[in-house]
Amino acid sequence: MNTGYANPFTVADATPNARVEFIKKTYLHLAGAIGAFIVIQVLLLKIPGIENFATTLSRFWLLVIIAFMGAGYLADRWARSDSSRALQYTGLGFYIVVQAVIFLPIMVIATRYVDPTDNVIAKAGLITVLMVAGLTATAFLTKKDFSFLRGFLVVGMFVAFGAIAAGVLFGFSFGLWLAAALVVLASVSILYTTSNIIHHYNTEQYVAASLALFSGVAMLFYHVLMIVMSFTGRD
Repeated sequence: MNTGYANPFTVADATPNARVEFIKKTYLHLAGAIGAFIVIQVLLLKIPGIENFATTLSRFWLLVIIAFMGAGYLADRWARSDSSRALQYTGLGFYIVVQAVIFLPIMVIATRYVDPTDNVIAKAGLITVLMVAGLTATAFLTKKDFSFLRGFLVVGMFVAFGAIAAGVLFGFSFGLWLAAALVVLASVSILYTTSNIIHHYNTEQYVAASLALFSGVAMLFYHVLMIVMSFTGRD
């Protein structure tokens, strides 16, 4: 049994040193998650015939999304475990791998079929970093509890899933409109999560906090990349 969970305080109520330590651990884990995601993505893209697998994923995209949601729920439950640090890291690692797999179709397009000189991945990455930095600064500097955004996020996720499902089932696409809406939704998610980990997480939940932030950052990057790619030509 892990005895490291004796601290009952939320981050907002913790001592300054404990608060700084929590924030440092959370963002170090977030950086590690992003680094691991990049490494896994690079390795996956080197697998011979990975394009065929990515195409198969695209053909069953609705089922992939449903499976992804289930995997995300399970990973979050593991990451929030108060009995085992190992289970927390298992949840985080599992979620990183799942994200890397679901990114495959768009990453295959970005690396195989878009002119390399357009640097779409780097551009999307830079835009994402700047947006995340701004949202993080907003949450920390205002010190406002943005938990009221939860209702908007829940409704937004259901609407987004409905739009994706309709597009898959009936063969049409909302294109840039949906991508832009999901960028907004991901931005709200990051703002909500950043505020939430300050006001409602305890100081030992840095693994779960990093997973929640990684989820929002990945969602934001995915749809920013879609938008960037839509404005570039392909080979």
